[in-house]
Amino acid sequence: MIEQWFPNVDWEKMWEATYETLYMTSISVVITFILGIILGLLLFLTSKGQLWENKIVYSITAVIVNVFRSIPFIILIVLLIPFTKAIMNTIIGENAALPALIIGAAPFYARMVEIALREIDKGVIEAARAMGASTWTIIQKVLIPESLPALVSGLTVTAIALVGYTAMAGVIGAGGLGNLAFLDGFQRSRTDVTIMATIVILVIVFVIQFIGDTAVRKLDKR
Repeated sequence: MIEQWFPNVDWEKMWEATYETLYMTSISVVITFILGIILGLLLFLTSKGQLWENKIVYSITAVIVNVFRSIPFIILIVLLIPFTKAIMNTIIGENAALPALIIGAAPFYARMVEIALREIDKGVIEAARAMGASTWTIIQKVLIPESLPALVSGLTVTAIALVGYTAMAGVIGAGGLGNLAFLDGFQRSRTDVTIMATIVILVIVFVIQFIGDTAVRKLDKR
């Protein structure tokens, strides 16, 4: 039955493209999470009234985050081609997409981290400071645990955005479902291939959303 609906789909290619999309998404999500937490903490801690208040550091970090967050992803990929070739030694394939995916997503997630940290009750932070807790202890014992549900929720949104980014990256040769939908589907007028690639992307998105929502419910103690 499924072969009748999707006669032009090469299932081996489809599963390979699915693996490439999952590979690009998972690697970039992990690195985006780490960089986003670091940048978000830096934005929060160096802002006015916080532990590391520093207007210059905050302004520089904010400008970097805002610039890379604002560049459309397809343009960012093109701008980063020399950088990508220098560090990855190629501009084709799933590994070549990783720098653009990470640089495009990390600033976006950093802002979500900053927002999550700002929602923490200031009294909790002040109480920890009054008891003589070090900055690292406050980060480890107060900031991260108190904001964890919001951090996971933000990471879920970012991961879903990254799935979309991988599809765009595929159009210029990064592999994955976007590449398959464009080359085997659109360019060869095989609508069924494009539709199946879209269905698989939707399934991936729904699974990510389900996992994220479940994690947030378990972490949220309110």
